[in-house]
Amino acid sequence: MKRSEINQIIRNAESFMASRQFILPPWAYWGVEEWKNNRKAAAEVIDNMLGWDITDFGSGDFYRRGLFLFTLRNGKYRVDKKPYAEKIMIVEERQETPMHYHWSKMEDIICRGGGNLVIELYNSMPDNKLDTTPVIVKVDGVIRKVEPGGKVILTPGESICLEQGVYHRFYGEEGRGTVLVGEVSAVNDDANDNCFFEPVGRFPVIDENEPPVHLLVSDYQNFL
Repeated sequence: MKRSEINQIIRNAESFMASRQFILPPWAYWGVEEWKNNRKAAAEVIDNMLGWDITDFGSGDFYRRGLFLFTLRNGKYRVDKKPYAEKIMIVEERQETPMHYHWSKMEDIICRGGGNLVIELYNSMPDNKLDTTPVIVKVDGVIRKVEPGGKVILTPGESICLEQGVYHRFYGEEGRGTVLVGEVSAVNDDANDNCFFEPVGRFPVIDENEPPVHLLVSDYQNFL
């Protein structure tokens, strides 16, 4: 991805979140020098990869297959005491986050506002193939049985609990607008806890055609 494209996605995200009165922490807007000056104090932010996160999953087409995320809080296995994580995400109409599950993380996906979020579900097999059995999930604590490959559509205010091993793919419902999506989960570990049904690139290779508006979580190791 070009840095200029990432910068524009961030600007669009800032505008959308402001329209939804979702406010980010002050460090979200630090420049490189502020990060360097606060490297020790903000060690949890940097080491646990909190902050701006944009990916096209290696597709080369962010608005077809991609996701905007901002990790607000996160622990780190066997390092600190925090056992939970929280993210805010922005999902465009028909913008796919590809089919995947987590070995360790249990999560609630929450439609915070805007449009509707479509989630397609499968159980996983021991060999990571798609199972043909019905998926049992809870939507806001209410049990729902979903046929393999079936869809759950979350309207604003609704949430779904996804247990370990449940394959899920999601996108914004066409004609309903951009979706503000929350995630509350156990500790998030993108390096070791994502099982994608097909190979994807989790973090983009960036063409630095202009300076970053804000550092991504994948930038910390290169800039700080």
